Amino acid sequence: METVERVQTGVRLERRTLKVLKALAESLDLSLGELLEGIVLHAFEGKPAFGEATLRQIELLKRVYGLTLTAANAHRLAEADDVS
Repeated sequence: METVERVQTGVRLERRTLKVLKALAESLDLSLGELLEGIVLHAFEGKPAFGEATLRQIELLKRVYGLTLTAANAHRLAEADDVS
């Protein structure tokens, strides 16, 4: 086990995305921070973060929370207050 120093951060996430992440973390018995760390570390190595069973669970959670965003939406989102 690697010893690390964690810091508190204030990140803003799209509401439905956060709901799916929180629900997934809960179902995997992880904290939200641990889940995000795992996703990022896998991404940094170009590896998939989830297996087939977890991907199926994510699809179900996306439907439950109405998350329709995809990777194609990344870096192309505007805050609700910014839209005229």
